[in-house]
Amino acid sequence: MTQDGLGGVVAAVPTPVTAAGEPDTERFCRHAAWALGHGCDALNVLGTTGEANSLSAGQRGAVMRAAAGALDTRRLMVGTGTPDLPTTAALTRLAGALGFAAALVLPPYYYKGVSDDGLFAWFAGLVEATAETAIPLYLYNFPQMTGIAFAPALAERLAKAFPGRIAGAKDSSGDLAYTAALARIDGFKVFPSSETALAAADRDGYAGCISATVSVTAPLVARLWADRGNADLLRRAEAARAAIAAQPLIPAVKHLVGRLHGDAAFARVLPPLMPLAAGEARALDGLEIAAA
Repeated sequence: MTQDGLGGVVAAVPTPVTAAGEPDTERFCRHAAWALGHGCDALNVLGTTGEANSLSAGQRGAVMRAAAGALDTRRLMVGTGTPDLPTTAALTRLAGALGFAAALVLPPYYYKGVSDDGLFAWFAGLVEATAETAIPLYLYNFPQMTGIAFAPALAERLAKAFPGRIAGAKDSSGDLAYTAALARIDGFKVFPSSETALAAADRDGYAGCISATVSVTAPLVARLWADRGNADLLRRAEAARAAIAAQPLIPAVKHLVGRLHGDAAFARVLPPLMPLAAGEARALDGLEIAAA
């Protein structure tokens, strides 16, 4: 584990929702507790898999408070990024007050083509606005969704300007050469978004992984993290991830979480996402996942 308590196998957990579209915090905490008890070192709450950007700030706060009441927040990273700085700062201050280990922050993703100086100014404003909590901040690089990529030089500039606050990054770009470049920044903790990168963690300096599919494959991936040179474990983890990712990813994860718990209500998603079609669900029926 790293100094802020984060490292190793981190599941990006989904957010169950009610039929009315509200966060289902009881089911959320039930699955989060399962993941922490079945191989996950930590969890990423309210990220992309958690459909955070389909939830209001108030709904996100409700999930955060429920998690803080039921789980060890020292093992939780929470997504707080929004396009506007005041809302991001408010959610990040709440995360700090509730004792979350870190905040995972998207860049302000509405405006495209912004300069590194502009992004630096935005994150400097976030650091200043959350100074009283001093919660570590991780940059969330997901250019396929945001249209913005953190240049390694910008990440290094932020890390040097705000030591102890800009602590690392989650990289969902899928470009492992880029991920490895981030990991070469001194004192910067980097998590690729796929467990298949764990075999290269020692060579490339990764702190672990933050993965959606680990929500249902945590026991297998925990074994891989403990035995990163095991080719059979890597093959099995790669096969499981490929099978899940062959379907719409978030609905697939939620479908499998529902199967794991024997509770189809876990499979609900928020528009514009849609539940798996019958054929998509059948394609996952033979996938071996952990027993609840």
